[in-house]
Amino acid sequence: MLPNLNWANGFAKTWSPGEEGAQKRLKEFLAKKTADYDSARDRPDEDATSGLSAHLHFGEIGPRQIWAAAHALSQDSGVFPLNNGVQRFLTEIGWREFAYHLLYHFPNTPNQPLREKFNEFPWAADRTGEKLRAWQRGLTGYPIVDAGMRQLWHTGWMHNRVRMVVASFLVKHLRLSWTHGAAWFWDTLVDADLASNTLGWQWSAGCGADAAPYFRIFAPVTQGEKFDPKGEYVRRWVPELAKLPPKFIHKPWEAPIEMLAQAGVTLGENYPRPIVDHAKARAEALAAFKSLRVL
Repeated sequence: MLPNLNWANGFAKTWSPGEEGAQKRLKEFLAKKTADYDSARDRPDEDATSGLSAHLHFGEIGPRQIWAAAHALSQDSGVFPLNNGVQRFLTEIGWREFAYHLLYHFPNTPNQPLREKFNEFPWAADRTGEKLRAWQRGLTGYPIVDAGMRQLWHTGWMHNRVRMVVASFLVKHLRLSWTHGAAWFWDTLVDADLASNTLGWQWSAGCGADAAPYFRIFAPVTQGEKFDPKGEYVRRWVPELAKLPPKFIHKPWEAPIEMLAQAGVTLGENYPRPIVDHAKARAEALAAFKSLRVL
């Protein structure tokens, strides 16, 4: 079970209100992180993102200010954007603005899919809410998913790559409506932004603008191994697994019994077994999507 921690304990580390803090974050990001941002931004085990999402949401800094600061980097070279990292970052700022465009023109999308046919999607039954609660509490049995959900609960923030992983897991592995995920993010994220939250969840579910194709189902183990190769992110947020080696930290159910015992892990007791089988869940999700006859 998760320790009974106050959600606000990690709040200050996620966001300190104020325009001064926003400008400081932007300056440090542009000076120190853009060179490797294009690749490092996907690594939740590294401090490689701008950390500006909450500042943007609360209006403490604006997209035009960010664009101007990024453009100023090119003053000497005349090359804009200065590098691939800056280009990628500005692309993401543009994606955020696209979210506002969609929300303005399609104001029902926080609750309704942009692609209306998805109103007929055969979501799975979860009458007791057991699967949804397991996802919310970081007790799915998939370490990268659980790490992300616990980071969210303890700090009010989650790394963007992991946001995509946990969203895909909810809508495609558990086949629970994206609206459940959007509601939980809205309640728990410090940077909860209606436009971005809506666009992100509809992208993951496949029912929004320029959405992820139905056959793109994030494999939690593969995502963990690729973007948290040493398991440092999982070790931080899922301390039950901290003593497992990188080879098994993203798939503890495959670890030898002796290794689990040595690491103090008892599956089904102090860490859950996977609540769904990846291959089976993937096949069922693909069948559900194909049943819409619009893909």
